[in-house]
Amino acid sequence: MDPKHSQILQRHRHDIVTTLNPADICDGFLSKGVFTQDMIDEIQSKITRRDQARQLVISLETRGSQAFLAFLECLRETGQHDLAELLQCGDGARLPPSVPVQPPLIPLPIPSETKGVRPTRPSIQCYKMDASPCGICLIINNVDFDPSFDLKDRKGSNIDCDKMEKRFKALNFEVIVKRNLKYNHIIQEMAFLAQRDHSVYDCCVVIILSHGTEASQNNFPGAVYGVDGASVPVQLITNYLNGQNCPSLQGKPKLFFIQACGGGEKDTGFEVSSDEVEPSLSGTDDQMDAIPISSSSDSLSTYDETDARATLPTPSDILVSYSTFPGYVSWRHTQAGSWYVENLDRVLEENAATDDLVTMLTMVNDAVSQISAKGLYKQTSAFFHVLRKLLYFRSSQS
Repeated sequence: MDPKHSQILQRHRHDIVTTLNPADICDGFLSKGVFTQDMIDEIQSKITRRDQARQLVISLETRGSQAFLAFLECLRETGQHDLAELLQCGDGARLPPSVPVQPPLIPLPIPSETKGVRPTRPSIQCYKMDASPCGICLIINNVDFDPSFDLKDRKGSNIDCDKMEKRFKALNFEVIVKRNLKYNHIIQEMAFLAQRDHSVYDCCVVIILSHGTEASQNNFPGAVYGVDGASVPVQLITNYLNGQNCPSLQGKPKLFFIQACGGGEKDTGFEVSSDEVEPSLSGTDDQMDAIPISSSSDSLSTYDETDARATLPTPSDILVSYSTFPGYVSWRHTQAGSWYVENLDRVLEENAATDDLVTMLTMVNDAVSQISAKGLYKQTSAFFHVLRKLLYFRSSQS
């Protein structure tokens, strides 16, 4: 396929997946010789219409130079004119203008530079994410801490762990779960992960559920605690998978999701108009993932805990998603799990088939920001990345 046509498909991927009915055009593709019967069977083997549409786009990009035009023709033949016109306009190819009715209209002059019009930018490419399994997902779930270090057990964390394990298995990852790791064991697991051969995989994911604290680093502030009370800097964790230390992950996305504390400040938020947010109140069983910090606001129940912070990284193809903004606490419900993981799991379930990761994490930010602890304290998650391409997950059924 012509690269410009492939870029159009990538640019309008969301529109195609949400509106296309693949069953209507498969026969047309077969009769025009665009797809083989095996390719049609592969598309139809997908359970949902959206998954079928995604597979159709993936297969279409592998066909010849006439595949895009054949796609437009099939869309028109099956009455899907709006989608056909959207893609045709993206190609810059317009239908011939009709003969004007007399008297002819006199066109207005078009200025060379129009203010307020966004410039056209080149299409962003997508990461390859079709390996099966897509990659390794390591989950470190620290629940039971040494009481001598004033770190409480993290009730509700097993709920978070179960959600993330099921979600990333559904996203076609090989999931490895490690529980209650000390400092040395966290380092050991990261070293093992870096030493693995990832050449057959397209991605790598690390999820850490633990207590945390502030730590000043060049790229990734914040640190997570081992169950022995020793903290591991987030920057050290990410360094294990960078291009220098893990060559088989060079050019591939490395994703880190951190549910841990990065500060002791509690955010009370600010007033907005009633139509700006839909507030959601959390229950009385909310906890924080941090060493207690003396404060006038520490009169909350013992169920409230805080999460982590971050700054912009410099290595390429890395994304770090934190459950809270730098310096602030993050909340975890002892029976329902953390606000962050609960919403991350929901957004991935509802949107992974159509939206890229950065878009979905923005949805998570919005959802978390609308919850309140005790009707008073707020939280917003944050993510920082140096991804070079869009990242779309594929389900295990794709």
